[in-house]
Parts: sequence; C-alpha cells; structure tokens
Amino acid sequence: MSVRSRPAPKPLDPAKFRDPLRTAKGEPRAHVPLAALRTLWFNTGTLCNITCKHCYIESSPRNDRLAYLTAEEVAAFLDEAVSLGAPLETVGFTGGEPFMNRALPAMLADVLARPQNLTAIVLTNAMAPLKQKRAALLALRDRFGPERLILRVSLDHYAAERHDRERGPGSFAKSLEGLVWLAREGFTVHVAGRAGFTEETEDELRDGFARLFADHAIPIDARDPVALTLFPEMDPTVDVPEITEACWSILGKSPASVMCATSRMVVRRKGAERPAVLACTLLAYDPRFELADTLAGASGPVSLNHPHCAKFCVLGGAACSR
Repeated sequence: MSVRSRPAPKPLDPAKFRDPLRTAKGEPRAHVPLAALRTLWFNTGTLCNITCKHCYIESSPRNDRLAYLTAEEVAAFLDEAVSLGAPLETVGFTGGEPFMNRALPAMLADVLARPQNLTAIVLTNAMAPLKQKRAALLALRDRFGPERLILRVSLDHYAAERHDRERGPGSFAKSLEGLVWLAREGFTVHVAGRAGFTEETEDELRDGFARLFADHAIPIDARDPVALTLFPEMDPTVDVPEITEACWSILGKSPASVMCATSRMVVRRKGAERPAVLACTLLAYDPRFELADTLAGASGPVSLNHPHCAKFCVLGGAACSR
C-alpha cells in the first residue's frame, strides 16, 4: 500500500493557550478536577538509547533533563497513595527508555508485590536496554505471573521503512525482535502506533498491524484499541481549538473522560532536591503543569491550557467551535 503525505498544517495561533482561565476569545477555559487517582505514572528518566524525530519529550542518549528516579522514591509515592486512600489500579513507567534505569526491575517488583493487586505497565522500544534486562523480566514473570505486567512496545507503523524514518535505520527490526521475544515468553504485550502521519485510515493501519502480528505469531488483537493504541500526532506548533467549558456539552464529553481526571505523573528534574508531581505524562517541561511535590498537593484541578490537552486528550477527531 502506498503511504501518502499529509498537507502542511496550519500553524498555532500565538494568542491561544496563554491564559489559564480564559481562551483567546475570552471564553471560560475548561478545567478538569481530579475525580480519583487510579493511575500513577513515573518518568524513570529522559535518557534513551535512540533519538526519534518527533519524540514529544525529546528523549535521546544525551537528554537527562529528567533524571533517573530511584526505587525508594517510587516506593514513597506508592506509600503516599495508600495513605491517602487513593483507589490506585495501575502504575505506569515511561521515559526516555525505562529499561535504561537500572532500578526498574526493583520498581516493578515493588508494584506487583503490593496487596492492592496493582497492574504495572512499561512503555518501551523493546531494544537493547530491555534485552539486557531479560533475566530480570523472566524472574518477575515467574514470581508474579504475566497478567499484571504489561509491556507496551512502540512501533510507529507496521512498515519498517516508515518506522525507521522516525527512529533510525534498523530500529524497526530491533523493536520487533524484542516484541516477538516478549510474546514468545508469555508476557502481556501491547503496541503503541501512530495514527496521524500518513493518509491511511484507522482501518487500514489496523489491517496492516494485524498482518504484522499474524506473520510473527504476536497475540495482539489489532482491533482492540487498548492492545493496539494509535496515538495522534502531538505537535504543539499546529493549530487546534481551545477547550472551553461549553465544549463538554458540544462534544458530548465529560471532564471525567480526560486523562488528568484520574492520573498524575512523578518526575525528578535534573538538579532538583526532590521529585515533582505533574498533571500528566505529556507535559513534562511546562512549569504550568507542575502541581506539587506530593500527591496530596497535586490533587487540585488542571487547566486545559496546552495544545496537547485539546488534540490528544479531548477532541479525538470531534469538532469544537473555534
């Protein structure tokens, strides 16, 4: 199938996403209260073994703006969640490449051993850093079983050429090798692809991934939007509508449907004395979305004052008045 390029997008209006309370048109900006902390993310550090062209967090072998978290720091936040009575269900680990943090196996063991029966999810490119931790992963599988440990592997596209254009020559083959190994060893595997950089429809993309999974005996249902997540492009320079209070009724959505209604992310900034709690995984560097240094302090509402809030979290293909 030929892959067609999209036309150049309209640039973001510089008047948008400036005021946390009002949009550029003066309308009340939407806010999202924390309904319940069900998912807690940890950014284990922004260092990565590769440099991707459009990495939203700018991970690379040199970017250590977010330093490595320690297992003790992760444990302290998990303990605080318990003390607050948070109905925590899932603990996620992202990066950078999480497997570059040597403490990741210990962090996963801590999560999986807790009496709340938590699920752990790791976002990974499944390349060399994961390969170096295979023995530790097998030990976790044997100790806890495979059901509550999810490895979500990034494959931008089902075609090697398209993936490698984003992540570097040969990266598709290495990630696929890691994914096949995880599947063969009985781990629960998901895949994260990208939906916005070709003219292919979602059905065409899912069909392509389905062929890839079948060819390599990877037990993923390509029609399952959780097992195969297709993320939209996240370019903050591209124009997108601002989300007003009126948009909830226009779109037929609730603030409770947005990620920051049920989740927070913990990071350690390079040189900082202690970790910080952010509104979500997508806005690691914007100081407006750094809420506190404790989960309790980060329980307030979040202003949807960034293009990612609109395009990634709210719109999802729907239209709101501009």
